[in-house]
Amino acid sequence: MARTLLVTGGAGFIGANYVHYLLESNPDDRVVVFDKLTYAGNLANLKDVEDDPRYAFVHADICDAAAVARALDDHGVDTIVNFAAETHVDRSIVAPDAFVQTDVVGTYTLLEAARERGLRYHQVSTDEVYGHVPTGASREDDPVAPRSPYAASKASGDLLTIAYHVTYGLPTTISRGSNNIGPYQYPEKALPLFATNAIDDLSLPIYGDGRQERDYQYVGDHCEAIDLVVREGVAGEAYNIGTGTSIPNMEMAGIVLEVLGKPRSLLRHVEDRPGHDRRYSLDTAKIRDLGWRSRHTPQEAIERSARWYADNEWWWRPIKSGEFREYYERMYGGRADYEPGA
Repeated sequence: MARTLLVTGGAGFIGANYVHYLLESNPDDRVVVFDKLTYAGNLANLKDVEDDPRYAFVHADICDAAAVARALDDHGVDTIVNFAAETHVDRSIVAPDAFVQTDVVGTYTLLEAARERGLRYHQVSTDEVYGHVPTGASREDDPVAPRSPYAASKASGDLLTIAYHVTYGLPTTISRGSNNIGPYQYPEKALPLFATNAIDDLSLPIYGDGRQERDYQYVGDHCEAIDLVVREGVAGEAYNIGTGTSIPNMEMAGIVLEVLGKPRSLLRHVEDRPGHDRRYSLDTAKIRDLGWRSRHTPQEAIERSARWYADNEWWWRPIKSGEFREYYERMYGGRADYEPGA
């Protein structure tokens, strides 16, 4: 069935990949990207679809209720998929107010607009809402236990989404994804930072001992799963999305260096960030019951992603010469070296 989707945050990393997936896989769908274009939003991520007649762009903030209403009504939207969020844990520690505004107030604004119009609503969330998982794997009915301002803001958005289903009967779903990697990821995140630094023979800053475990999934796999949930997920339910395999960050960094033919001497252990969760792990049985399987292992996802940054310097070099340079110096310039086991 043909849909008209408002994809908020659609100029960001996962959102842009989702837009590409929709337009390639669903020829009858129309997509309206709604994006504030903060530092992580980039229209270059969508340059391949800008001439597609099924695509439209609205430059606005999800906290602006009037702008949200105009976009929904002008384009005849029937489904909202909310990717719009402040997402970087390090930035949330420095400036949590922006995370509360976008991830909580913005989610409320979208839910209200959906409720007033009876629209389908999907909230894109994260495995970080479960907090540190020392053993086993998080299930969708586990309590949320966020440990950073970012994770707390996303958990708040999840709880609002659940409340709007229970209270108002709004058809909502939630997806909680593990660490995404792939094209168009802003280089503040670990893999694109490591890949682009390695290409330039710069050090790779490894937090602490580097043994924090993450499930690295390819963003295209995640987008396919999200759309499956939007189409076939049960209203009121949440779905975990990931490969089901977690690996240490040091192993991820080593794979990046191997793919790019760079020496391990580029690895530099630095002082860890406050409250750094040691391990995330998702039980993905529920999404697999819908028929989804990850097409890439974490190693395959890391290899494919590292090669993309090697092949697409046109995309990331302008970014790393702008606002990012100041951020990088502020975040890592004064961070002390760390000796694992010392």
